[in-house]
Amino acid sequence: MNGQGCSDFSSEVNGRILDRIAGLEKIISPELVEQALVDTGKQTTRVCRLTNEVMIWVVLAMGLFTELPIRQVFKACRRLRHGEKSPARSSLCMARQRLGSEPLVALHSLVVRPLATPQTLGAFYRGMRKVGIDGTVLDAPDCDAHQHFGRSSGSRGEGPFPQVRKVSLVELGTHIEFAFVYGGWKDSEKKLVEQLWEHIPDDALLIEDRGFFSYKHWKLLHEKHKLLIRIQKSMVFKPIKYFADGSFLAKVYPSNWYRENDKQGILVRVIEYKLDDPQRVGHDEVHRLMTNLLDPEEFPAMELIMEYHERWEEELVFDEQKTHQDPCRAEKTTNLRSETTDGLKQELYAMSLGHFVVRALMLEAAAEANIDVDRLSFKGSFQILKTRLPECDPSNEVKFSQWFAAVVWEISCERIPARRNRINPRVIKRKMSRWNKCRPKHRKQKPLTKTFAQTVVMIH
Repeated sequence: MNGQGCSDFSSEVNGRILDRIAGLEKIISPELVEQALVDTGKQTTRVCRLTNEVMIWVVLAMGLFTELPIRQVFKACRRLRHGEKSPARSSLCMARQRLGSEPLVALHSLVVRPLATPQTLGAFYRGMRKVGIDGTVLDAPDCDAHQHFGRSSGSRGEGPFPQVRKVSLVELGTHIEFAFVYGGWKDSEKKLVEQLWEHIPDDALLIEDRGFFSYKHWKLLHEKHKLLIRIQKSMVFKPIKYFADGSFLAKVYPSNWYRENDKQGILVRVIEYKLDDPQRVGHDEVHRLMTNLLDPEEFPAMELIMEYHERWEEELVFDEQKTHQDPCRAEKTTNLRSETTDGLKQELYAMSLGHFVVRALMLEAAAEANIDVDRLSFKGSFQILKTRLPECDPSNEVKFSQWFAAVVWEISCERIPARRNRINPRVIKRKMSRWNKCRPKHRKQKPLTKTFAQTVVMIH
């Protein structure tokens, strides 16, 4: 069997081709994978080794084995058979393109969902599921297919890579990214976030940073969802009623004219506070929160201030994905590696599904140990999953369940200390380079016509 042949793979473990990652089926069932392929019309009809049924699992594995090129990902997924050659890289890339991104998008919608229950420690506030919206940017390869995303710019000109802007809905208590949208560097977060509103759970307490607020958004959301949003200190309010906890009722308007004429105002509750510790970021600045939780006795101001700061859990989600799940490496200088538009979309959804698998296992482990999932290390859990996946024996259900129970127990032991009372100054430290920036004109240079020796000209 050669690397590019069309013969089927021999499957020896209950029909599984990629038998070294069978453990993923405990979180992503084969039935849902098949449904995603059916829903998108991607079932394989041709005789081929690398069917779409095989390739969707390869792409899912790419979201976990992010340090490996695609051919090595395949090797990590299938046990060694003497005399069987692995598919060539070109065959795998073509098969990945044939699969496309639609099945990954469909699978994400079938699999990824909020998992917290009212018994999940730290996931609810007074019966409301804590959900956050925030955004991040990801570097994409500097190729022609990604130039439409645009680049960041500053005093030294444009950034080195096209950048993808991603906005995510996260269940803060479990760190599960259950919905996201993306666009280019120049796409506004305020505009992108509108595509996420249909995914907000009915029982959510939606927590947003001040960059997402607008009157239009508040008007559309406040009657259906409970909101807790930081707002700019420059906004003008006319207090209607002060409460003993320091908060007050006021109205928010579309513009100054509407406020002066008291038209189209929406009743809100405003909480203003300062920080008196000089070591903390935002010391002595006015911080403002706005909410439609109007009752100060049922929802005290100090509780809401503390709950707003749970929004930082979403920043940790982005750290988990960018720093630990898919860290920078010498051979991969960008967050994403796909050099086609559809491949990049496929990669984003595979990464999110891989993150969900780890987080679902961590939640299972935390529930069994009766601890807050925040006390478990994402990095440690991620490495345990990758290490233990090849050990899974799916030959019968008893061994399969024993493997899963052992992995969950091992993750439950991967505990970290309670979070320190720490500070994080908003600073960066990057080395300036004396070299010119790499730009598209530097790619695809014409072949040299002379050898090095032929170019040498003696001065004397």
